[in-house]
Amino acid sequence: MFGKAVVRDMISRSAENENDRRVFLKSAGVAGLGVLGAGSMGVLDPAAAAPSDAAVLNFALNLEYLEAEFYLQAAFGRGLDNNLTTGSGERGGVVGGREVKFKSPLIRKIATEIAKDELDHVKFLRAALGGAKVSRPKINLKQSFTAAARAAGLVGPNENFDPYANENNFLLAAFIFEDVGVTAYKGAAPLINNKTFLEAAAGLLAVEAYHAGIIRTNLYDRGLQKQARAIADARDSLDGKSMNDGGIGTKKMTNLIPANRNSLAYSRSGGQVLNIVYLTPESKTRGGFFPAGVNGSINRSEANG
Repeated sequence: MFGKAVVRDMISRSAENENDRRVFLKSAGVAGLGVLGAGSMGVLDPAAAAPSDAAVLNFALNLEYLEAEFYLQAAFGRGLDNNLTTGSGERGGVVGGREVKFKSPLIRKIATEIAKDELDHVKFLRAALGGAKVSRPKINLKQSFTAAARAAGLVGPNENFDPYANENNFLLAAFIFEDVGVTAYKGAAPLINNKTFLEAAAGLLAVEAYHAGIIRTNLYDRGLQKQARAIADARDSLDGKSMNDGGIGTKKMTNLIPANRNSLAYSRSGGQVLNIVYLTPESKTRGGFFPAGVNGSINRSEANG
C-alpha cells in the first residue's frame, strides 16, 4: 500500500484544478486509496504551463475507453459496464461493435486476453484518478473505421470497412490503435511528475507494446504487409511531417519492432494522437472515433497542414 507521503504527492499532482483536487482527496480518503486523512496539502503552481498529471492520465483514460470498447465487442460482443463510464464531462454512447466470428483459436485467445487487459486499464486509471476521472466520451466504432480504411486506401471511396467482419479486418483495425497507444504513452512520459504515476504509465506502455507486437506479428504471418504499410503511412500523414511510425516490413524482411535509429520507440504528442483518432491533420476538438471529442483538458489535435 502507498505511504501517506506518496499519496499526498499523488493527489496533489492529480487534479486538473483546485476543485478536482478536493474531490480527489475526498475520494481517496473514503472510497479510493483509503490511506490518507484530510491533512494539509501543497497547492499546484497556477503558472505551470505543463498539463497536470491528472490531465495526462485522463487523456490516457479516453484512449483506454476506446480500446476497451473495441476489444470487448470483438471478444465478447459487449462493451464496458455503465458503472465504468461515469465521471466528469459529458458521457457518450458507443456506436457499432459486435463479436467477431473467429476461426483461429489463437486469434480468439489473443482478442480475449487483450480485451481483459484493456478493461483492467480502464479500471486502474479510474481508480487512480478517483473523483478527478473523466467519463467515457461518445465513441464511434462504425463509420470511423470506414473513414480510416478509405484514408489508407484499404477500401474504395464508396466501400465500407467492417472491423468485425473477419479476423484479418479485426487485426488491421487493432493495428490502427496499438501502435498509437505505444507512441502516446512514450510521448506522455516526460509530462508526468509523480513517480508513482510515471511507473504506472511505464507499465501501461509496456503492455500496449506487447499488444502491438502480437498484432504486428500476426499481420505479418497472414501476409498483410501491404495493408499494414498503408495504415502506417496514413497515420504519419495525419500527425505531421515527422516520421514516427512504421509498417511491418516486406516479404523479405520484417519490421515487427518499429523504432528510430537508436532502436527506441517513437513518441507522439497528445495533439498528434488526436490527429489520428479524430482522423484529421487539422486543429480540431472532435471527429473520427470521438465524434464529440475526448473529455478532459487535452482535447485538441494539431494543425499539420
